[in-house]
Amino acid sequence: MNTMPMPRTPASIDLYWLPLGAGDNTHCVRTNGRIFEALTARLEHRDRCDLYHAALEVRLGVDRFTIEMAPVWGIEAPERGAVSEGPVGLRWLGRCRFFRYEVRMWRDGMIPDAREAVDSPRRVSADPTRAGHVLSLVRAFPTATWGRDELEAGEMWNSNSLIAWLLARSGHDMASIHPPAHGRAPGWSAGLVVAARDLRPSTHSAGRPAPGPAVAGTSARTATRA
Repeated sequence: MNTMPMPRTPASIDLYWLPLGAGDNTHCVRTNGRIFEALTARLEHRDRCDLYHAALEVRLGVDRFTIEMAPVWGIEAPERGAVSEGPVGLRWLGRCRFFRYEVRMWRDGMIPDAREAVDSPRRVSADPTRAGHVLSLVRAFPTATWGRDELEAGEMWNSNSLIAWLLARSGHDMASIHPPAHGRAPGWSAGLVVAARDLRPSTHSAGRPAPGPAVAGTSARTATRA
């Protein structure tokens, strides 16, 4: 007897690259970012790059989620899908809400200032298994101190670390994912390093090792596109 194939669950994972400071009417974030990049470029003896902040939109069946890291005080919407929080700058400063970030998995949510995104959205995957895996991982993200390297990944931990960690942990080809031309995503490499560490089999575990994410083409300090 012939059987009809089961319909494939519609799914997508879209990556957004937002210019650092998008939507900041005070220009404080953008200005500080430019100063930071100018100093970093001088220390590393390279040209300056445009800085980007990454976010995801994940669809699985009829459900749609936006995923990103942002200040806890950034949006007043009470139902914004915050699943975890972490400190900013110094761990003890996290006692004050003005020095805390949150990780959002916002059902039917928005990515603020998505209209300013560059070369976006980029379709990363249409695999429902990977989309489901990304969603299942969000709550497990390590909430280390923003702007520090507590996890000894060689780079500061921030919003780009979240997106890189989620995509790497869910088995995406990370060598094919990079910021727009002449752009840089500080914190991206930190997410890759920690994801690879998480996927590395324990020395006490038996069985076949799980494959780690591809990190070829990414420097030890940051993701950069020439």
